[in-house]
Order: sequence, then structure tokens, then C-alpha cells
Amino acid sequence: MGMSREQKEVEIKNLNERFTNDETMVVTHYSGLTVKELQDLRGDLRKEGASFKVAKNSLAKIAIKGTKFEGAADLFTGPVGIATSEDPVAAAKVAHKFAKDNNKLVILGGAFGDKVLDVQGIEALAKMPSLDEVRATIAGLIMAPASKIASVVAAPGSKVAGAVKAAGEKAQ
Repeated sequence: MGMSREQKEVEIKNLNERFTNDETMVVTHYSGLTVKELQDLRGDLRKEGASFKVAKNSLAKIAIKGTKFEGAADLFTGPVGIATSEDPVAAAKVAHKFAKDNNKLVILGGAFGDKVLDVQGIEALAKMPSLDEVRATIAGLIMAPASKIASVVAAPGSKVAGAVKAAGEKAQ
């Protein structure tokens, strides 16, 4: 049984919201995946703040019009599943890892912002650090000098005095 007009309108609206709000889109062929494998993929994506949607191509092509992903509309052919995420690399990272472990999921391409990406582009995006990883690295760099000062201050007085004496002798 086909979708009613109201269901199609809701589906188009939901897809359009994804295409408008998310930063990355990965278009895949999922044919041959079992229900369990699709659930695993969706679960992996959900853990990273991304999602996966199987959509009718005709509805996806309508929903993508006027969004930053519009240039990738040609990717919607065959049994298509769409992974999207607000994080610039989450959808690409999870989809790429899943496709590497399961040859039934085939990445066709996607988009990052208004840039259309081919399979190699999605792979390159998947290898980049996530937003959280970049934040952790920056926090570590910021905290490093403070932790060094704290370790010097916490050192026994004799070590501090020795360090000061050595610095004084070096200056002379």
C-alpha cells in the first residue's frame, strides 16, 4: 500500500528539516542488509548524534530542493539510505566504518555543507577528528601549562629551592 498525500507531505517536511539543519549527508545503497544490521547501523549513528533514514527517492529529491545539499540530488537512485549529522564528521565516520565491515552498505557519496562529495570525499571526511575530539585536544593544550605550574608548586620545597638556585646560577 502506498503512502497517502498527508504522509508524503510529512515525510518531505521531515527530510527537508534534516537537510536544512544537518551539516553532513552520506547517501548509501543498503540493499541486502538485514533488519538487525540496519538497527545496528542506526544505533551506531545515534551514539554519535547522527541518524539514518531510508527514503523514497522522489520525496528526497523534492525535500532537498532549496537546501545546501541540493547539488547532491543526483545521488538518489536505487534503494537509498541517508545518514545525516549536525557534527561535520559523525555521519561520514560511522557510515564509512560500517561499510568497511559490511560490504552490503555501499557509500555513493554525499555532501558537506554545500560541497558535493564523492566516495573518496566521504572517506576523507570520515578520517578527520570529530568536533568532540578537536575540543578535547584544544582543552588539553590549554590545560598543559596549568598542570605544569601545579606540579612545580606541589613539589617539595627543596626541589623548588633547587630549581630557583639553578636558574640563578645559570643567569650569572
